[in-house]
Amino acid sequence: MKDSNTIFSDKPVQVAYDGSWPGLLTAVFDAFDKKWNVSGFTITGQEAQADFFSEKTLVVTDEVKAERVWNGLKKKVPADNCIQLFKCYLSEIPGIELTVLSCIRFYFSDVDSPHHAYGHPDVLKVSQTAKMVYREKHRMEAFVRFQRTADDLYYAGIEPDFNVIPLLAKHFEERYADQNWLIYDLKRKYGIYYDQKKVEEITLDFSEGLQAASTVKEIFHDGEMLYQELWKDYFKHVNIPARKNIKLHLQHVPKRYWKHLTEKK
Repeated sequence: MKDSNTIFSDKPVQVAYDGSWPGLLTAVFDAFDKKWNVSGFTITGQEAQADFFSEKTLVVTDEVKAERVWNGLKKKVPADNCIQLFKCYLSEIPGIELTVLSCIRFYFSDVDSPHHAYGHPDVLKVSQTAKMVYREKHRMEAFVRFQRTADDLYYAGIEPDFNVIPLLAKHFEERYADQNWLIYDLKRKYGIYYDQKKVEEITLDFSEGLQAASTVKEIFHDGEMLYQELWKDYFKHVNIPARKNIKLHLQHVPKRYWKHLTEKK
C-alpha cells in the first residue's frame, strides 16, 4: 500500500465491484496502486445512475489484495477503528464506499493518530455511521424472536435497517450454543445457520406456500403455537395501563420491528 501522499490522476473513475467487503478492499488497493481518482462505486449487476464524465472500470475481488489493505490498516489505527470501517460498509448507505475509501486514504497519511481527527469529515462520518450500525445490531439481539420448527430448528426472520447479520453470529452462538438455529434477513435474502458446531452464511428459496396459514402447523413444532400464546399472555398481564407511555415505548421498540415480535402479533 502506498501512502496518501501519492498523486492521483485528475481523470475520474467509476468503480464497479461485486458488493462484498473483500471486493471493496480490493478496489481500495487498486485505487492506490493505479492512482485512480475514484468518483463513485457501483455494484455489478445493479442499475446505477450513469456518470458520463467518468471512466468505467471493473474490479475483480482479490483476497490477497484485500488482506494487504486490512493488514496495513491494522498497523495504522487500532483494531476498533478498522472494525468501524467494516460497520460503515454494512450500513449500505448510498455512496458510503467513497467515505470508506477517503477515510482509509487519510488513515494512511502521515498524520499522528488519524483515527482521532474528528475534524476530518470522513473520519467523523465513519464514526457516526458505525455507531448507527452498532445500535441496529444491539436492537436485533434484543428483538430476535425464535420459533421452533417441527424438525427442532429455531428460526427467526428479521428485516434490519442495516446489514447486521455478520455482526450477530458471536452473540447468538454463545447464548444458544445447545440449539440449532437460523436467523434470516428477509430483506437481503440471506442468513446465518448454527448447527451446534459452527455458524455459516446461507441463502434460502422461500416458496409462497411457506407463507400460507394452512401450512403453519406443518412447519412449526406442536408446542410452538402454545408457547407464542403464553408469551403474548405474559406481556398482556405485565402491562400496566395506568403507566402506559406510547412515546417512550416507541423509542425503545420502534414500530417497524413489531411484525417480527411474537408479543405484538
